[in-house]
Amino acid sequence: MKNCNSNRYKSKTQNHITDKKNNRNSCLSIFLIRSSPRNYGCCMAALFLFCLGSLFYQLNGGPPKILLEIRQYLGNSTFLDDHGPPLPRVLPFPSQVVYNRVGKCGSRTVVLLLRILSERQDFNLVASDIHNKTRLTKHEQADLVKNISTIPQPFLYTRHVHFLNFTRFGIEPPVYINIIRDPINRFLSNYFFRRFGDWRGEQNHMIRTPGMKNEERYLDINECILENYPECSNPRLFYIIPYFCGQHPKCREPGEWALERAKQNVLENFLLVGILEELEDVLLLLERFLPHFFKDVVSIYKSPEYKKLGNMTVTVRKHTPSLEALQVLYQRMQYEYDFYYFIRDQFHLMKKKIGLKSQSRPTHTPGFLQASQLKTEQPEELEEEGEEEEEEEAGEDNWLEHP
Repeated sequence: MKNCNSNRYKSKTQNHITDKKNNRNSCLSIFLIRSSPRNYGCCMAALFLFCLGSLFYQLNGGPPKILLEIRQYLGNSTFLDDHGPPLPRVLPFPSQVVYNRVGKCGSRTVVLLLRILSERQDFNLVASDIHNKTRLTKHEQADLVKNISTIPQPFLYTRHVHFLNFTRFGIEPPVYINIIRDPINRFLSNYFFRRFGDWRGEQNHMIRTPGMKNEERYLDINECILENYPECSNPRLFYIIPYFCGQHPKCREPGEWALERAKQNVLENFLLVGILEELEDVLLLLERFLPHFFKDVVSIYKSPEYKKLGNMTVTVRKHTPSLEALQVLYQRMQYEYDFYYFIRDQFHLMKKKIGLKSQSRPTHTPGFLQASQLKTEQPEELEEEGEEEEEEEAGEDNWLEHP
């Protein structure tokens, strides 16, 4: 009896377990049948979002912004582990530019433009506030070259400093640019600027030259030139060439060596050296050659807003010396004029190559000297340009147009 009862109990138990399993399976199947449309919709939505995100990723060259924001919110991702380091940024060429600006050759005008451009074009502008140290020791050269080379690219560095030879210190050289002007005009602008400043505030000159006595400040420029004051005679008049010759001691001595070395450096290291008398064309060429730095510079230069700022840099109380004094200056600055004519010819040649017409045909004698009896040596290639002499004579009042 006990065995029969136990067998019955076992059979009832097994049947009960089987019934429970059947009931669970039937409930699960009913649940799956009822919930499958919802699951299907979720899967399709997820697939659609994945495809859409993939499309954005491919079209934009990377993940959508929202994915990057989500990744940043969630914390550091494993992107580098999965894909390796990101591709390096492609920099424009050239991405290293040095403007070793020559004093009183429109440099304040250009730096003002560069400040506007650096914000628009997103490049690093480093404008040094050192204005009175153009000649450096070898140690100072090495430090400055190293500091310039470590500026994040693309960059434009500008400072009043004589040419630096980066290769000498084993560093890749940057591209140089610069602007010069008629040597006598540059001298006159500097002479009066040191004494009386510009329209930004005439009292500024007291800060620049606090030790200058009144008899020197109000010294008549004709007396300074004709009486051979140090400020108006060599080697103080040998000013432009050292900016292109370099840091060698002989670069500060007026002579053929410094002149020829300056010309060679221009040909080998400078992308462009323009002349202030044709500043708009200089800016146009800079925009053509260095668009990632100078895009839209001409339109900015012509804008009324900029004109108001640019007019503040004009030197005050500037006037023209006598013809006798100008003739003396011209004789003393023969090396400077040789270099200036070389730069002007190179600049006009560059304009011709890209189809820009020069504003005036080159002459190698200033207008005020053409009208005088002073005889100067004329280059052979200008013998056929006699028709232009009258125009040059008529334009002698333009000597003091630029700040």
